[in-house]
Amino acid sequence: MTTTKIPSLLGGAMIIAGTAIGAGMLANPTATAGVWFLGSIILLAYTWFCMTTSGLMILEANLHYPTGASFDTIVKDLLGQGWNIVNGLSIAFVLYILTYAYITSGGSITQNFLNQVLSSSGSAVKIGRISASLLFCMVLAAFVWLSTKAVDRFTTVLIGGMVIAFILSTSGLISSVKTEVLFNYLAQHEGHYLPYILSALPVCLVSFGFHGNVPSLVKYYDRDGKRVMKAIFLGTIIALIIYVFWQLAVQGNLPRHEFAPVIAKGGDIAELLTALGKYIQTDYISVVLNFFAYMAIASSFLGVSLGLFDYIADLFKLDNSLLGRSKTTLITFLPPLLLSLQFPYGFVIAIGYAGLAATIWAVIVPALLAKATRKKFPQSSYTVYGGNFMIYFVMLFGILNIVAQVAAQFKILPTFLG
Repeated sequence: MTTTKIPSLLGGAMIIAGTAIGAGMLANPTATAGVWFLGSIILLAYTWFCMTTSGLMILEANLHYPTGASFDTIVKDLLGQGWNIVNGLSIAFVLYILTYAYITSGGSITQNFLNQVLSSSGSAVKIGRISASLLFCMVLAAFVWLSTKAVDRFTTVLIGGMVIAFILSTSGLISSVKTEVLFNYLAQHEGHYLPYILSALPVCLVSFGFHGNVPSLVKYYDRDGKRVMKAIFLGTIIALIIYVFWQLAVQGNLPRHEFAPVIAKGGDIAELLTALGKYIQTDYISVVLNFFAYMAIASSFLGVSLGLFDYIADLFKLDNSLLGRSKTTLITFLPPLLLSLQFPYGFVIAIGYAGLAATIWAVIVPALLAKATRKKFPQSSYTVYGGNFMIYFVMLFGILNIVAQVAAQFKILPTFLG
């Protein structure tokens, strides 16, 4: 008698953490400079709780449908075709845009890395952006094409590399944290924090985006709801801990008013390192942070594209055969790859609108799904904590984010400029 080996809890947690911890985390200290350290920790913790809960609401609904069912099947049945169209457009937009963004970012770093490694003093190698983006996309897409298990294994390696790079890059920064900087004692007369809460909230939301992977984990763990729940909790807590230490490392060394040139450059990491250079030696940190960013981009690419892959398979009813997975792979990766080759620097504006779409399908829709699930399926093997109160609590979080993002587009919100 043969027994099926249960996938490890750590593997699923790494998929969740790897998806959440993208290169966007490097912008967190700058985006939350207005509310500063204590405010940013409160916002991150609030966002972590709401986003983790909304992910578990997707799990609650998902367990009532066949293995492999994703958002198209679930939302259509529980909320109707209208909500399904809105949700489908939101998912497709966010996941395709993020996949496109990671291909362009990964292609850029791959290009620079290969040109440095392959070049010598006698001859310079010039690998173009198109070739580098193709290489980055094709190698990582192969893992998604193979299986969720392959993504699990490789993501675990990437997260391990991220942790090592993170420790190396932040250990020097954390050891030099200054209390007067961390709590802004240097400029108490500038201590206005509350006006900037809403403007910082959408950035925190994007930092905990993993929801496209919930149906993938339901399939991966063979419908073991409690195991999926534990993987989600563990993965998001890992992300939260890394974010807190990164906030401590940066905002404990760089005074609040010194963020002005970084904010002016849109949170550029090179500008952030330049600003930090006035207070601490950053030469080695720059090298290690590039490595960290590459691991973060690659792991997020795998997590985001896996969620998109399973959504496409469900939407077009493509099976798990070799031919079926090949068709799904082409639909998943070809559009963002072609877009990145045509517009290698054009994703910044689109990313700004992706947050609004993410709020719909990662916060509002999951809360509505939980409400509809409990009405249609009174008997459930897994129910999210908090009852109806938690549904409205999560919806309020989503509404606050939508208000913040719309207000930001119309330049209504106060903006911290340093």
